Amino acid sequence: MLAAERRDHLLGLLAREGKVVAKEVSAQLGISEDSVRRDLRDLAAEGLCQRVYGGALPASPAVVDYAARQSVAPDGKRKVAAAAAALVRPGSTLILDGGTTALAVAHALPRDLVCTVITHSPTIAAALLDHPQAELFLIGGRVFKHSAVTCGAAAVEAAQNVSADLCLLGVTGVHPEAGLTTADADEAAMKRALAARAADTYILASSEKIGTASRFRVLPWKKVSGLITDADPHDTVVEQLRARGVEILAAG
Repeated sequence: MLAAERRDHLLGLLAREGKVVAKEVSAQLGISEDSVRRDLRDLAAEGLCQRVYGGALPASPAVVDYAARQSVAPDGKRKVAAAAAALVRPGSTLILDGGTTALAVAHALPRDLVCTVITHSPTIAAALLDHPQAELFLIGGRVFKHSAVTCGAAAVEAAQNVSADLCLLGVTGVHPEAGLTTADADEAAMKRALAARAADTYILASSEKIGTASRFRVLPWKKVSGLITDADPHDTVVEQLRARGVEILAAG
């Protein structure tokens, strides 16, 4: 089989099955596992897959920079944001992550909702400056410009001194096996620190993130209260998550 044919075969497996297992492909095609791994390295270099132990998973499209992400699945993000905003109770404290879906949540909070919002995103804080009832607490630290959030040691330390009723957390990848992932190690650590300070943590994930993975794990499924998504309830990945006991809140 030619290299181009192997490439098409691997991309087809990722699309149909949501993963590639190098050992299985090697046996199917009668080629070495090293050849499969080389092909996967090439695909990963093009951003077409995320390599994992033993093979690869679909790469998340949500790893582009912040400005570009604003044009990715805006309708889905608004649906997820509306469902997430409905979880915020009057008088409660909310930890709101950064990112474009979290920004949609900020815009979706009712104007008469009395609450406290803790965030490490200057963009989220700016969006809530004119909210008449929301008290704001901004966590400082090194600004990770890719996602317009603070992270690093100072930000993690500051996060350890807050507490909240609810944390709404964004990720770039949602996968039954890989868990909840993002593309930067420091950002993943910051997300863990934020989630650890809330009674409940829900994941914000529009449909394009479902079944994909990024490089760094944020949290395992047992550490979150549920997933808010606009993905089809009968999507294979959604059904797998539900079978694992993950609470799915349908958006839209």
